[in-house]
Parts: sequence; C-alpha cells; structure tokens
Amino acid sequence: MDNLLENISAIVREASGLMVRSGFEVHEKGSHENLVTTSDLAVQHFLMQKLSALLPGSGFLCEEEDMADTGHEYIWIIDPIDGTANYARGDENCCISVALARGGELIAGVVYSPWRNELYCASKGKGAYCNAAPIHVSSRSFEEGILFTAMSTYRKEFARICSDIIYDIYMACNDTRRTGSAAIELCLMAAGRAELYFEIRLMPWDYAAAGFILQEAGGYICSFDGKFPSLYKPSMTIAANSRESLEKIAETVHRHLKAIPY
Repeated sequence: MDNLLENISAIVREASGLMVRSGFEVHEKGSHENLVTTSDLAVQHFLMQKLSALLPGSGFLCEEEDMADTGHEYIWIIDPIDGTANYARGDENCCISVALARGGELIAGVVYSPWRNELYCASKGKGAYCNAAPIHVSSRSFEEGILFTAMSTYRKEFARICSDIIYDIYMACNDTRRTGSAAIELCLMAAGRAELYFEIRLMPWDYAAAGFILQEAGGYICSFDGKFPSLYKPSMTIAANSRESLEKIAETVHRHLKAIPY
C-alpha cells in the first residue's frame, strides 16, 4: 500500500500541471453558483487514464460529466478541482482530491493543493501526512474550536436551517471559517488548524479523501445517522477533532432536524 500511495500521489502531482493559471474556459452547470472549467475536465481525464493503468479494472465516481462507474471491487472517487469557484478567480484554496475504496471501504486518500504547496495523504492504518510529515488533529476543546462551515451553496433552500445550526455552534465555540473547499478544510482539521465541521449536503468526492485523511490523523467524521458519509450519494458531513466535539455538533443538528431534508 505504501507504494500504491506513492504512485497515487505522483499521479496527482502530475495532474496538477493541468491547473493552469490562465487561458481556461469557465462554464455554468445548471446555476451560476456551480461552475466547471476546462481545467476540471482535463485533470479528470488525465487522472482516469493514469489511475486505470495503475489499477486495471477499477471503477470511477467523479464530479464532472456524471461519471459513476461503481460496479467494481476498487473505486476511485475523484474531484478534479475542489474549489472550482476559487480556482476560476485565482484563489489558492483549490485542490485535487482522490480517494480509493475497496469493497466499499476507503483504503487511501490524496488531497493536493498545488498553489498552497500542500500534499495530504493517508493509507489505511498508517496515519496521515502533509508533505511527508506526520499530522494529527489538535487537542483543543469544543469551546476553543474553530468551525469550518457553509450555507449550502448549491441548495440554497437549506440556508435557513443551516443558519440556525451554525448560529448555535458558533455561540458555543471560538469562531468560524470558510475557504470554499471542503477537502482543504477537512485536511486543515487533520493538521490541527481547526477542530469542528458542519455542512448539510456534500457529494462523496468532496469529503471521501479528506475525511479519510482526517480519520487517519485521529479525527472523527460522520453523517446525520452517525456513520461515515456515503461514498455513493449526497450526505451531511459532521466532523471534529474529538468524539466529544463530534457528538456536540450532532446533538445541535438533531435539535433542528428530525430527518435529513433530501
């Protein structure tokens, strides 16, 4: 697995060369909030080609072009550029996210933010790393914690309930942050730079790799039902540096919601 993780990391680094600084096209995917660039497509095509060669017969679940070929033992879960809106504006908070699942269980994850020069990676039971240095979640309490969160950009009908949940968490913790990239935020938590996380609805490619890295760094992540967010469909994402803090976020969510609203 160590060699496999090294190979995935090398492929992801190579793919980042397609995240050009200028000259790409930007298009909307159904709404003005949801963007895709020609760089997203180029990175995804490159990754699929290289990762297929690395593990012949593997399948793919990818953000762009509705790619969902999941009837395989090994499945790659890919966001070619997480934080596309940031990328389109020249903001450094964008990254490539690649997770590998075997039989429905995550076994490897790589998140590379080239403009931040940070490569996060983990393999099952081997811990988490940033630029080859071991990382671990912080030991800060809920009250000292920084919350990463957002207002459901692509489903704004959930904004009011998000606001109510976020308000309650905010009043009990230190402060809030938002980078515009779920993968980067979960990795920053893995590195001990924040402690709390809540988003009402994300897709598997947003959290699969980074959520796995967070777990390998000693953190906790779950959906509304307390299980790891689905690898195949949209999920609520709750995460924290400690089980106690995770449970506090989940309790707040359950005070406001009796069921997941989608």
